[in-house]
Amino acid sequence: MVLVGLSLLVTLPLRADDKKSDVNDIGNRKVAHRSIISQEKEVAIGKQYADQIDKQAKLIKDPVILEYVNRVAQNVARNSDLKLPLTVKVIDDPTINAFALPGGFLYVNSGVLKAADEEDQVAGVVAHEISHVALRHWASQMTKMTLLQFATIPLMFVPMGYGVYMGISEAMNFGIPVAFLKFSRNDEAEADYFGLQYMYKAGYDPNSYVAFFGKVVQAERSQPGSVPQVFADHPPTPDRIIKCEEEIKQILPKRDQYLVSTSEFDDIKARLATVMALNKKMEKPGPTLEKRGTNDAGQTTQAGQKGTTTSDDSPPVLKRKDPNNQ
Repeated sequence: MVLVGLSLLVTLPLRADDKKSDVNDIGNRKVAHRSIISQEKEVAIGKQYADQIDKQAKLIKDPVILEYVNRVAQNVARNSDLKLPLTVKVIDDPTINAFALPGGFLYVNSGVLKAADEEDQVAGVVAHEISHVALRHWASQMTKMTLLQFATIPLMFVPMGYGVYMGISEAMNFGIPVAFLKFSRNDEAEADYFGLQYMYKAGYDPNSYVAFFGKVVQAERSQPGSVPQVFADHPPTPDRIIKCEEEIKQILPKRDQYLVSTSEFDDIKARLATVMALNKKMEKPGPTLEKRGTNDAGQTTQAGQKGTTTSDDSPPVLKRKDPNNQ
C-alpha cells in the first residue's frame, strides 16, 4: 500500500492547471517534482560533490570574470522558481558545457563564454541548468530509482542506500555520478520549457537560446567529441529546436526590447582569453620526448648531450625538462 501510494505520488502530473505557462506568476507557483528526498538532504549531497569538483577542476579564479558570470546567473535565478541560493563557478575548459548539481551548485565552462555571441546566450544556458534544480529533477529521479529498487518488498519502506545516491557510473572526470547530470528526454524538454520562461522574465530574448543550439551542433560537426558524451542522448535536434520555437510563440508575448550585450561582454571574453593563456603558461612542464642524434664521429648521442655512445637502433629517451634551464 505504501509503495503504491508513493508510486502514484511520483507519477502524478506536475501541475493540474496552466500556471506552468504563466510567466507573471514565476516565483510563486509550485513547480518542483515531488520527492521522498528532503531539500536539505539534496543540498548536502550537492555540496559534497561540489567540494570534490572544486578540488579537482581547473577553476577560473579571476574576480572580474567570476563577478560577471555570477551576476548574469543570479539575475536569472531571481526571476525563476528556484527556492535555494545559487552558487556559481567557472571551469577552465574549452568544451561548450554547463551543469548544475542538486542543491543549487552551478558550473559554467569557459567554452560557453567563448562560443557565445551575446550575453543572452550565456543566460539561456544558465537558465536551462537552473530549471533542473528548480524542478528538482535529480531528487525526483532518485525517488523513482528507489521505488523501483524496493518494489518487490511488500508493505515495507527502506531508506535509500549510498549506492542509489552514487548512481551506476561517474562522469565529467570529477567523480560525479552520471545520475546527477543525465536526465530523461522529458526532463530535458521541461528544462527547456522553464528555462525559456526564466530568461524571458529576466529580460533576455528567449530566441537566443535556440540560436545557441546551432553553436553546439557546429562545434560537434567541426570537432567530434567536443560536446560531453554524458549529454549525447539529449542533443539539440531539429525537433527540440522546433519545439522551443513553438513554445516561445505560444507562451511568451513579444517585447519591444530585451537586454542586450554591452561592451562589457566583449571585455569579459577578451579578459577570459588572457587569463586562460596565462594559466596555460604557468602550468608545470610535462615530460618531453628527446630524439637521439649523431656527433661528429658518427656516434649516436642523446639530444643535448655530447660524447655518450649508444646503439644506433636505440629507442628515443623520455627525459623531463629541467625548469631551471628553460
